[in-house]
Amino acid sequence: MCLTIAALLPSFSLLPFLVFFAELCVVTLSTLRIIFISRGMRVLAPTVGFFEVTIWLFAIGQVMQNLHDARCFLGFACGFTLGNYFGMVIESWLALGTVVVRTITHRNVTDLIQRLREAHFGVTCMDAQGSKGPVKVVFTVVRRKELGVALGHIRRFDPRAFYSVDEIRDAESGIFAEQRRLRGAIPDIFQPFRKAA
Repeated sequence: MCLTIAALLPSFSLLPFLVFFAELCVVTLSTLRIIFISRGMRVLAPTVGFFEVTIWLFAIGQVMQNLHDARCFLGFACGFTLGNYFGMVIESWLALGTVVVRTITHRNVTDLIQRLREAHFGVTCMDAQGSKGPVKVVFTVVRRKELGVALGHIRRFDPRAFYSVDEIRDAESGIFAEQRRLRGAIPDIFQPFRKAA
């Protein structure tokens, strides 16, 4: 004889909280899974999806078995709502991926380029024509964990500068702040083989 989760509980009063917590986990994982898919994480996204659908089956099963209990519906809806928020908060905390920062300014960008390079960010600069005359466009590709540092340099250089930040799915062979710091700290064990080749 199969016992349902509800039968194992001493009181129905705990069931809506279980449904709420389950749906909270489901939507949080769902939000992260979609972000992992957009980042091209082929192993992590399906793994998260497995746990997501497993918990979802429990949550929806309990709601369907207790259609007469409006508290289960409320717990499900509240879990869905809060799960979206938690998913975005966790994704922001993880700061996965890489972004390109485009800065457009009328000022001489020599100082900005120097500041970014001193912070070990790669910089590309070009001349452009804006609606009010010639401008400088500065591109830098940074890891999202380093975005606050890069934006801090830009804002200090020109508080009125226009900048935009766009996601990058993939970036290769660039200069990244974290890699620059690690390169000198960790010895390259493959260096002898590269020289031999």
